[in-house]
Amino acid sequence: MDCECARRWLPNSQAQLKSIRRQLLAALLGAISLALLLGGFVIYRSILAEVDGLFDYQLRQLALSLRDQAFHNAFAPATDDVSEDFDFVIQVWSPEGVRVYYSHPHKTLPGLAQFGYNTIQTPEGSWRVFAVKLNSLVIQVAQPLNVRNHMALQTAMHLLIPFFALLPVLSLLIWILVSRGLAPLNRLAKAVATRSPKALEPLPLQKSPVEVLPLVRSLNDLLARLDEALAAQRCFIADAAHELRTPIAAMQLQAQLLERAQTDEEAKAALVDLKAGIQRAGHAVRQLLTLARQDPDMVAKPFVSVSLAELAGNVIGDQLALAAAKDIDLGIAAVDESALVMGDTEGLRILLTNLVENAIRYTPQGGKVDVFVHRRQDGNASLEVVDTGPGIAVKDQARVFDRFYRGEATAEPGTGLGLAIVKTVADRHGAKVELKNGETGGLSVRVVFPK
Repeated sequence: MDCECARRWLPNSQAQLKSIRRQLLAALLGAISLALLLGGFVIYRSILAEVDGLFDYQLRQLALSLRDQAFHNAFAPATDDVSEDFDFVIQVWSPEGVRVYYSHPHKTLPGLAQFGYNTIQTPEGSWRVFAVKLNSLVIQVAQPLNVRNHMALQTAMHLLIPFFALLPVLSLLIWILVSRGLAPLNRLAKAVATRSPKALEPLPLQKSPVEVLPLVRSLNDLLARLDEALAAQRCFIADAAHELRTPIAAMQLQAQLLERAQTDEEAKAALVDLKAGIQRAGHAVRQLLTLARQDPDMVAKPFVSVSLAELAGNVIGDQLALAAAKDIDLGIAAVDESALVMGDTEGLRILLTNLVENAIRYTPQGGKVDVFVHRRQDGNASLEVVDTGPGIAVKDQARVFDRFYRGEATAEPGTGLGLAIVKTVADRHGAKVELKNGETGGLSVRVVFPK
């Protein structure tokens, strides 16, 4: 990207970092709030248990404090004399089961309860009741449970309110700490954004936190692959320009000869040479376009099931005229109809076409080119093209797949792209290309596809 693109990208990157800050802040505050709520519930239950124990003790003490009182006649105190703040209800029962005293006539409690502590449900809610027999009287003291619950809730709220009040301060501290923690990402974004297209050296690892190291290593790997791709592109453009310069220069010379021709025979000869030059240049351009279309980084066609036997039959049918022009015996020597592969039909057709064309080009007049379709014992399918040409020198076999490379002993005209296209298509399909010279001459090119 250029500097202008880098400047446009940087604000977006900062916006993303701010978004991460907000997400982290919301997540942390949410987790803290949830922890406070859970802690408040635990505190409330703990306080409620303590309050229950304390009030149960008070119920018993209040009941025992009435043992020396004399209750001769059943009566109910006047309402005005009863404090509304007094939460306890007292009832006293005679041995005959007659209630001789009750403190709150408007309270509805059941009759004589079991001795000890009990929890009783009434229309006014739940009550905690303590009953004990003292001096032939049964003393019953009761308290509504909502009093205890309210007191426990108030106590828990008093404990938690300071923590919730500190949440804004905690939010600010979290924001500052998260911002400091994300500072290396911000520096990394700026370092990448200010890079020029030519500055593809690796990013430094020394000052990067451990958590950021995987990202920095991935970026360095991307920069290295981008550098290799750009270098390959520059090399490809230079080689293509060099390869096209020769036929173009030849066509210019042939056009000049055509202009200077004095006789019809000279003009016809120059025109024939010019047409041949145009054909060579056109063939080179078509090969370059084919190679570009089959580049693994540019092709995204879905694979389908392809029959190699059917593919071989179609390609041989297309090349019969070219083989007949050189009196070459072209055909399928062996075929296995079960040889199926997952692949790109057009790409595989281009692969086999280039192999057959190369075999026909380098096989002498009256030679032979055979195509084999196998299903091997390991389950892999393979295509093989065998010719009776001169083969490829062992020292050149490692380089014939390079673009525009042609062996020193090669006399046939060509672009040096045929086998490069074959290798590119094979790589797309995960296939392996094997070269082997025959013992009595000729070349065998085998493409082995994975299961």
